[in-house]
Amino acid sequence: MSLVTFERRGHVAVITLNRPEARNAINPEMARAIGGAVDQLEDDPDLRVGVLAATVTEPRPVFCAGDDLRAIEGEPAMTEKGHFAGFVRYPRRKPIVAAVDGLATSGGCEIVLACDLVVATTRSSFALAEVKWSLAPLAGGAFRLPRLIGRAAALDMILTGQALSAERAYQLGIVSTLTEGDAVEAAVERAQLIADHDPETVSTNLELANRALTMGEDELWAANAEFAERIFSSPTLKSGLAAFDNRKS
Repeated sequence: MSLVTFERRGHVAVITLNRPEARNAINPEMARAIGGAVDQLEDDPDLRVGVLAATVTEPRPVFCAGDDLRAIEGEPAMTEKGHFAGFVRYPRRKPIVAAVDGLATSGGCEIVLACDLVVATTRSSFALAEVKWSLAPLAGGAFRLPRLIGRAAALDMILTGQALSAERAYQLGIVSTLTEGDAVEAAVERAQLIADHDPETVSTNLELANRALTMGEDELWAANAEFAERIFSSPTLKSGLAAFDNRKS
């Protein structure tokens, strides 16, 4: 059985973690498979957006339990290009929507934090539980989470190891869309809305928004000018303006 599956839905690629018997915990082979799937998304010009999902089991669904602690002292579950899970530091130009159903904990939550949008079922939950195992969230969670939801709420998660409900995660801004239905279908719907737009323009918007998390305001204004020049010199601008004119008429 493939540790990661890859499905095309038009311009959208659905990448599915497929190790439910181990709560989709990440081992070295799975990290390489995830990295390979993201390579496939990035390298295919017909694919514009990714959805990252997981096969879950009942009655306790788990999106991803993070690093496979049974193998943590052996080969690391990472790749050179993407770091942990072959994903959390991958230099992507295409957006990825997380489709979370169940618990995303520790490295699993850090994988979610590395995505661009997060769709979650109401039965989902999110935790950075590393403190329970004498560890720390070293796959980006220690700084991505405070930037996303603020210091106080982030420290509450990081220092207690307790999980947030999907509703609370939505209130804090970890989750962008809550659904009572199927997480994958809801995520694909959001992804298709993104894929309807010019891919270069989407990539530019994504890059500029992501820089806001790491740069000061002066640097951001300089980047803003750089992106403005890129956008106004793009041949796709004319088609975008034409579409706006047609909409008005």
